[in-house]
Amino acid sequence: MKKGIKQYLIASSILIGSCIGAGVLGIPYIAAQAGFFVVLMYIFLIGFLIYTVNSFLGEVILRTKGDHQLIGYVERYLGLKARHVMEFAFVFGAYAAMIAYMLGMGKSLSFLIFGNTSYELIFGIFIGFIFSYLIYGGVKSLKKFEKIGVFIVLILLLVIVAIFLPEVVLNNLLGFDKMNVLLPFGVVLFALMSFDVLPEVKIVLKRREKLFRKVLLTGTLTSMIFYIIFTFVVLGSQGQNTPEVATLSLGGIFIVLGMFTMFTSYLTKGNALSESFQFDERYSKKTSWLLASFVPIGIFVLTQLTDFFSFTRILSLGGVVSGGIIAVLSLLMVNKAKVKGNRKPEYEIKSHLWVLAILILIFVFGAIRELLI
Repeated sequence: MKKGIKQYLIASSILIGSCIGAGVLGIPYIAAQAGFFVVLMYIFLIGFLIYTVNSFLGEVILRTKGDHQLIGYVERYLGLKARHVMEFAFVFGAYAAMIAYMLGMGKSLSFLIFGNTSYELIFGIFIGFIFSYLIYGGVKSLKKFEKIGVFIVLILLLVIVAIFLPEVVLNNLLGFDKMNVLLPFGVVLFALMSFDVLPEVKIVLKRREKLFRKVLLTGTLTSMIFYIIFTFVVLGSQGQNTPEVATLSLGGIFIVLGMFTMFTSYLTKGNALSESFQFDERYSKKTSWLLASFVPIGIFVLTQLTDFFSFTRILSLGGVVSGGIIAVLSLLMVNKAKVKGNRKPEYEIKSHLWVLAILILIFVFGAIRELLI
């Protein structure tokens, strides 16, 4: 295989692996509450928004020499105060994602082995320790496992469609609840959000940066199509019986699929967080690994002491708080990077102020709405 194609596939796998994660467990349930076509609209709308912001952010990254995570880019173009805001958003989002994955995989393993979720805490902690080992491997682990994980996920989706498509009842897809029409925003945003792995994409595409935007399109479209098909099959076959962690009542193959999707996402989030501590916060590799691996385990244990942090609640908060702030800061960097960048990018996008303003308002509105409910 030619090196350029290999790099393109690995980079695309990293982006897809970041997107296809806990959303598999949460989106079908949200669709059952709001309506399939409402969620379909959100997937198209937010998918387009994410691709647009990623394209702008990709140009910022390509205009900058050296390896950084998002925190480093924000400090360079927006200053120290903005850096502190990004530090909060980036770490909050990564920790929220990893906690959601520990909870989701903990529930899944407990249900798969014992037929109930009574042991979700124990299995969640176990999952956290397993990933602490994988995160220590850094980009090498990411390159090695993301391709395998994404391939398995796509194969499992095809198997699920073949098995469950005949059980789809179209009436299950026609439900609509106007009271929940805004409910999917946070969960779908969390599911498709991939801002934090773009620096990893640049690292993987070294000397092949011209493929960057193609990777963005491939990763976004593949993730959108995956969620649409999966939600169609699950909601179509289960209707209002779709549980909050959608895979638990659907059989072993669904549970395995959910675990593999979270596996790929956990690894990308954990690796990005560890590298951010190392590259941007200047911690040692060991300290960065400890902060990215074991702090989430501790927070996960604490969240299990209250009923407030349900699975979809974690997804929504992580999506709108972290995703909203990161998107806004990324858009604010665009024109600054065009002036202060020290590298010629492989592509350029016209950045009209009114376009950037509309995008920023959408994310701000979503964050305010989520925090007020």
